[in-house]
Amino acid sequence: MPTSLRRFPVMPQAAVVRAARRGPAAAAALLAAALCGAAQTARGADDMQWVRHIVVIYMENHSFDNLYGTWEAAPGERIDGLAAAGAAQTRQIGQNGRPYDCLLQVEPQLASPQQLAATCQDHSTATAFSSAFANAPFELGKYITAEGRTRDLVHGFYQVQYQMNGGAMNRFVTGSNAAGLAMGYYDTRALPVYAYLRSPGAPHHVVLDAMFQAAFGGSFLNHQWLVSARTPVFAGAANDGGPYDLHSVADANGMVANYPLYRSPLGDKVIDAPLSASCAPAPGRPPTPAGVLCGDYAINTLQPWHPPYAPGTPDAKRLPPLDTPEIGSALTRAGMDWAWYGGGWSNASGAVGAPGWTNGTAAAPATAANPAPCPHADANPAARWPQCPDKLFQFHHQPFVFYTAYAPGSPARAAHLRDEVEFFEAARSGRLKAVSFVKPIGANNEHPGYASVAAGSRHLRSLLEAIDAGPARAHTLVIVTYDEFGGAWDHVPPPGQGGRAGPHDRHGPGPRIPALLVSRGFARSGVDHGTYDTTSILATIARRYGLAPVGAAYAAGQPPRDAAVADLWRALTKFR
Repeated sequence: MPTSLRRFPVMPQAAVVRAARRGPAAAAALLAAALCGAAQTARGADDMQWVRHIVVIYMENHSFDNLYGTWEAAPGERIDGLAAAGAAQTRQIGQNGRPYDCLLQVEPQLASPQQLAATCQDHSTATAFSSAFANAPFELGKYITAEGRTRDLVHGFYQVQYQMNGGAMNRFVTGSNAAGLAMGYYDTRALPVYAYLRSPGAPHHVVLDAMFQAAFGGSFLNHQWLVSARTPVFAGAANDGGPYDLHSVADANGMVANYPLYRSPLGDKVIDAPLSASCAPAPGRPPTPAGVLCGDYAINTLQPWHPPYAPGTPDAKRLPPLDTPEIGSALTRAGMDWAWYGGGWSNASGAVGAPGWTNGTAAAPATAANPAPCPHADANPAARWPQCPDKLFQFHHQPFVFYTAYAPGSPARAAHLRDEVEFFEAARSGRLKAVSFVKPIGANNEHPGYASVAAGSRHLRSLLEAIDAGPARAHTLVIVTYDEFGGAWDHVPPPGQGGRAGPHDRHGPGPRIPALLVSRGFARSGVDHGTYDTTSILATIARRYGLAPVGAAYAAGQPPRDAAVADLWRALTKFR
């Protein structure tokens, strides 16, 4: 076939038939998407046809400096890691704007194996404190065991904006519940995945040292941005100051909580809640300061309306079903097969007998007539058969569950929401879908507080090895990244902060996150310095399969983020 003809995607026959059955509007929408895709792919279709499978592995809660800051670049290349950080970003300042002399530590794990002797007394705050840690990044591995777990550092929507301080990146300690722990980092070279990718015979990899989390804040919101490039809106949110008013209350600094080194001028009137601050707060609540995002945006952790959700969550604290565009439905309309592979999904969703399902008890398997307590659900005591979630299953890490299209009993849920155990088999047997999203269960996702970096990195290695053992490895692009920074410091400001150029809006992007591209299709390993955010993954999928953007525009004349960001094809072609 002539090259000029290969540049235009062919609409799958099944997609055309389905659109025709739905009527002229659906057919027109499909044609528009195809034309948009044709324009996108015309820029370099011949460079992307080798990719037949895209796998997105979505890990948890680490900044680039925190996890990949000491990654050693390939010969002749550089990585913007810890060695490149300047004193202006590393030296953290207090609420009064003065640099700390040392770092206050409130993390008991840092006293292991014995209490550390104080070597510094800090007088920069109203109350002096002593510490063994200088005001600088420090290696966590020297103070915790290899399998150690630190506390879960705060990583809220408003807090991270305060921490970044307009791009100065110097208030991470002050805006954290964990104080000085925010400056800790891991030795990248000790990670199992690093050892694997640097070993002889491993697939080539590309480090992306300027990938940013799409939205400010935490896991819930960045999972939504991964699939829809937008912040959900809580329809009908209460705004009466009552127990089900879920709006945050921010002070003049944009902060919503008090921490060891931060005291709000509003005292205990600040509220760190699932929704953005109200534009017209209920009587008795302070007005929302200018410049603070307000409305009914779902910015922090919420539970979905449809199960599975955390047992016992009242209706008023569950996000109403969403009907906004998302990448899964866009792929389905285009006739492309895809799946979200969640670790522990079969047990959590009650998919009895599905891959990954385990019986209620070994001695007396649970049945509908004789429901038994879940063996994995000690953190969820209300859980009962058939929904039997693992104690570390994170309901808000399953973004498609929040959408009407994937309600229980729907064909889309059955076809596309699957258990991670199925991914391993699909990878090894050569049955990978066009797009696979892989979300490990809590014990394997590296989230501080309940998981260790070492265990998660070993699991990540096992996923990469399974893909590399399969017959589709030469035509598979693996994108490894993390949902958000997890409260850990990073020295590079994201677009929109500190004068850094790039697509941004009032929702993000936030700090840098670790990111890798892995494929047997690369001719060599290396580093790509292009500026990306999480929605670049959506843009890459859209470009490969001829899809229209799914995101929302947050200002007049502003395109959706997934239409404005750079996709990853530059990195792909550079190392092809």
